[in-house]
Amino acid sequence: MCAGVTDADAGNGVRIAPLDPADARQLARLIRTGTKRALKTARALREICEGYRIDLPGLRVRQGRIALGPVRIDAAARLARLLGAVPPTTEQPGADAGTVMAMLDHTFPQATGGGTLPVSVRENTPGLLELGSIDARTARRLIRALQF
Repeated sequence: MCAGVTDADAGNGVRIAPLDPADARQLARLIRTGTKRALKTARALREICEGYRIDLPGLRVRQGRIALGPVRIDAAARLARLLGAVPPTTEQPGADAGTVMAMLDHTFPQATGGGTLPVSVRENTPGLLELGSIDARTARRLIRALQF
């Protein structure tokens, strides 16, 4: 397969020269197989989280990584507890964002064998945290941790 590729508009995209049909099919097959595993993993992660009442409406696959997106603080706290976090005091119905972030920062790497999960407070949206993206391998380890 040989395709002419040029920069387009100062790095805003890539322009691919016309391909013959066989090369176009091969390129489509490569893209599909490259993202298929991440898409399957994202689907499995969404299903297991829904089973635990952890709603991740922004869960998407972007550039081969699984972006978890916004999550309510109580759902993020539930995720942290499922991964082994112990709340600082007895179960509090209104855990604050800082506490939940600390719980996830501590338990996520332990539960996933070293994976990290970027967590931040959502601007202008009280009650929500923004969970960053993880690679598909870390997502599969997260799924295994939630299964047991």
